[in-house]
Amino acid sequence: MNVITTEHLTKYYGKARGIIDVSLTVAEGDFFGFIGPNGAGKSTTIRTLLGLISATGGSAEIFGQDIRKGRSAIAADLGYLPSEAMFYHGMRVKDILRFSADLRKKDCASEAKLLCERLELDPNRKVEELSLGNRKKVGIVCAMQHRPRLYILDEPTSGLDPLMQREFYSLLKERNADGATVFLSSHVLSEVQRYCRHAAVIRDGRLLVCDSVENLGHTGAKRVTLRGVSEAPALAQLRDIKIGPDAVSFLYSGKPETLLKALAAVPLTDVTIAEPDLEEVFLHYYAKEADENDDR
Repeated sequence: MNVITTEHLTKYYGKARGIIDVSLTVAEGDFFGFIGPNGAGKSTTIRTLLGLISATGGSAEIFGQDIRKGRSAIAADLGYLPSEAMFYHGMRVKDILRFSADLRKKDCASEAKLLCERLELDPNRKVEELSLGNRKKVGIVCAMQHRPRLYILDEPTSGLDPLMQREFYSLLKERNADGATVFLSSHVLSEVQRYCRHAAVIRDGRLLVCDSVENLGHTGAKRVTLRGVSEAPALAQLRDIKIGPDAVSFLYSGKPETLLKALAAVPLTDVTIAEPDLEEVFLHYYAKEADENDDR
């Protein structure tokens, strides 16, 4: 069963681009990453899915229900964390958590207490006294305390220190292991590579690719590092060339025999050929799209 399905989902703000023809599916129980830089359309996609803004075109379903017609039923079993959580001043953390639970007509006191302990969040503090990281924690507890079937999280770790990021992802992995689906947007590619099973790459409002994280890495490109040289070999299909004091590194996407023949003629002292990391893969898809646009 697909928990999230979009077909040609489109949103314009007047004449300004939001998202264009976004079609993707997220299966039940998946841990899904939505990758893109700031302004790519991640938040617009999420807000449209949640019914916070109306789509200009296309359609979307969550739990098999249309996002407009089934909005109330969908919201009951969904945990949402916006990229920037805002709260009423004068309220204490425990009051915000209780208010959030009351909106869902659930008693979440025991779960909220456990989450606050794990995230080291003081429920007696007033919201205006909280740092950015602690306000983010309040949003996380609000999204998780009712143990929903689906988590939609927009840049969830911004503002959290590394230790809290690790604890947050431990919580998500536990919920995911219990059957919950996780959909999170991020521009921190190492997070997606470490925790997500599937991911989609978005740029300028358009979906570039959607696949398993493992398959996204199989672009055919290799990261080649040469030591003892000061320049890259004269080869086509080299990208992202980096020249250091005693080494040259580049991405190569041509034939292996061509690379090996060229390296045999270079007076190098060492060579490393490895799979690129997700950040380099990300740049690969962006470069590929730019090349395709140039050919049109």
